[in-house]
Amino acid sequence: MAKTPKSSGSGTLFEEDYLVRTLGPISHDPEVALTELVANAWDAGASLVNLTIPHEKQNFLVVEDDGHGMTAPLFKRRWMTLGYDRLRHQGVSVEFPSERNDWSRRAYGRNGVGRHGLLCFGDTYSVKTLVGGDEASFEIGAGGGKDPFRIINESSSKKDGHGTKLSVIVERHLPDPDKIREVLSARFLHDPRFEVRVNGRSVSLPEHLGLIEQSTIAVVEGGAIDVFVIDSSRTAKSNRYQGIAFWVNNRLVGTPAWIVGNVAVIDGRSRFARRYAIVVRADESWISEIEADWTRFKQTPKAAKLFSAVVLQVRDVFDRLSATLVDENSEEALVRNREDFKELSTLGRIEVANFAQTLAKSNPGIGNDVLSAAVQAVIKLEKSRSGIALLEKLTKLDEEDIEGLDRLLGQWTVSDALAVLDEIDRRLSILSAIDKLGGDSGADELHTLHPLVTQARWLFGPEFDSPEYASNVSLRSAAGKIFGKRGGEGAFLNPRQRPDLMTLSDSTLSIVGTEEFDSREDNLTKIRDVLIIELKKGKSTIGRDEMNQADGYVQDFLGSGLLDGTPIFRAFVVGHEVSPKTSTEKEIKEDGVLRGRVVATTFGRLTRTAHHRLFRLKERIPTRYEDINGAELAAKVMGIASQARIALLSTEYGQVEEGADTKA
Repeated sequence: MAKTPKSSGSGTLFEEDYLVRTLGPISHDPEVALTELVANAWDAGASLVNLTIPHEKQNFLVVEDDGHGMTAPLFKRRWMTLGYDRLRHQGVSVEFPSERNDWSRRAYGRNGVGRHGLLCFGDTYSVKTLVGGDEASFEIGAGGGKDPFRIINESSSKKDGHGTKLSVIVERHLPDPDKIREVLSARFLHDPRFEVRVNGRSVSLPEHLGLIEQSTIAVVEGGAIDVFVIDSSRTAKSNRYQGIAFWVNNRLVGTPAWIVGNVAVIDGRSRFARRYAIVVRADESWISEIEADWTRFKQTPKAAKLFSAVVLQVRDVFDRLSATLVDENSEEALVRNREDFKELSTLGRIEVANFAQTLAKSNPGIGNDVLSAAVQAVIKLEKSRSGIALLEKLTKLDEEDIEGLDRLLGQWTVSDALAVLDEIDRRLSILSAIDKLGGDSGADELHTLHPLVTQARWLFGPEFDSPEYASNVSLRSAAGKIFGKRGGEGAFLNPRQRPDLMTLSDSTLSIVGTEEFDSREDNLTKIRDVLIIELKKGKSTIGRDEMNQADGYVQDFLGSGLLDGTPIFRAFVVGHEVSPKTSTEKEIKEDGVLRGRVVATTFGRLTRTAHHRLFRLKERIPTRYEDINGAELAAKVMGIASQARIALLSTEYGQVEEGADTKA
């Protein structure tokens, strides 16, 4: 029966097994648990770690090091703090006992989890830590209630030396001593001054199970050096460090890396770099070439020759061993893209697999991410080349559609057919959107319906279906004067993006014109035609007042004196309905000469007329636009209209989305 957490009345409570469940692999994998405990000894400045592993359960497992140890208060502050942040409190450098003050090493610890490794083997364990002649002893147990782990007993005594000893009775996950010895020797291989013994025995470098190659090379003026190549996959999942480690007189110089001097030997992200480690061992004759703190070699001709010899040797090893990784590299790239890879034809899969192998073989140091991205690109090209998407569509066509497609491709090129169909689709989408939005009482006319109409001049007649219609400086000046009182200073809110648009209190106006060169006036430009579209807001009815108002607009333009030339005006007043007693057309003349025409119409009449001009195509494909609402159709059209995206207008109607194209 599961235990119920005890309550003290308030505060946070923990389940009995809370800590164990949050430790991840440390709580159930002996290799991980003991690796973390040995890493703690490394961080404590130890030079020797002794592990005693029993051959049967219910016996003690012991991890003992000769590191700096801790006082009782320090133990409680560091060990008993859940999630102790080592970097924050102690920094990245390791603290050593006094006799090793000249040593340097970077710490492994980060989040304070590794110290709980003994919970992999039992629910309680003991800690004895010695420093400055005082030994503090603690019994630690994992529990529930208010404390996920706690000190069960503690005591102190006098003793010489320094270090820490951990012990636990193995109740579960009994480790294999031989396996642990090989794993730890691989993971802590890089520093010869850090020895790990398991049941009294360690593994020397020449005896290492992962050693696959050992060679001796001569360095001019420097004598011979030994190079050891270790395959970490034979003993451990990964090394604590990958790269090239320099040992001089059995001491590590600097930090292992795949950079030698100023030369990056291989890409540290490659599979080779993550799998292999290389140790370069030299004798005491090289000590004079090393900086006093042992962090690096000095910049001397002798050190440069050493680096040159090592780079050549490592690249030779790389060339020979990386060939064995070609299949693994290419296979991993294919696995990363397996879903797309499976969709290819048999021939396509063979070609992509060959490409991956060829690329991995010709570039053995290529990173896995780069190779995977290259394979993904080739898969896409293969899909495109083989026409898988097209074949899928063809399998769904009925016999009549297949015959029609055959006839279409016999008379049209694909690009020509697409150009025509895209334009037809755009226009039918506009009409469908206007039909749906015009009858939708909840539609936002200002942001959806009006922009559609003002950009689709062909709705008002084929003569207006021309890119020549555009805003003009003199037109804008005249409009500003005529509508200044009604529109105010904010009438043209976005002259840069939609210079043809202005908003009034009861309507939206689009004013554009065409220009021509007048040969009788030294080829100066003048305005030839002007199109005014006034869109009424709300469920508006167009009556005599609205027609007279539009008539007045035209006459005001003609009398403004701000226009270049004497253009012909076409003004359209658009609303939801026209009053029955209102004339829908009105001519404007000066001295018997026609100067303009005002037409009243509705959104419905505009679309019905446009449908007739489009040969009633929508009636032949009634289902294409049925399932799409007006707002979605409007958004689609605004995204593709006339080579440019006309952005939706803001609440002030003159504000256009930043970055919108401006072609109208």
